[in-house]
Amino acid sequence: MSATADHAEERTNPAARLGFQPGQVVQEIGYDDDVDQELREAIEDAIGSELVDEDYDDVADAVVLWFRDEDGDLTDALVDATTYIEEGSAILLLTPKTGREGYVEPSDISEAATTAGLTASKSVSVGKDWTASRLATPKAAKSKK
Repeated sequence: MSATADHAEERTNPAARLGFQPGQVVQEIGYDDDVDQELREAIEDAIGSELVDEDYDDVADAVVLWFRDEDGDLTDALVDATTYIEEGSAILLLTPKTGREGYVEPSDISEAATTAGLTASKSVSVGKDWTASRLATPKAAKSKK
């Protein structure tokens, strides 16, 4: 595949744009019948395996968190999601787009991410009904002993 084809795929494949890599273990939280199945399949294609569910009991490389306004407290959901991944890993927060049922205000996402100790990047559209915010966990500071 040429470099041009690689760049074209990154523009058209949301999973590639979001940084998913082959071999990653990606845990999915908040799955319901309203999730974007095409995005799920694109992520699975990018990582080369199925997403693992909330019952997965090992450390994942990334978390996909589907969250709607009525799902409870976003800060709590983000703190819980960080327990499933290593420091320096990412949480992909997926929320309904503006005007859709379950829409979450960007200011609420930013505040919850900060409170949970995460760094937020800008939101990107990842489908007809969903917006993604990539939230990074801080890398551990090297301790001096």
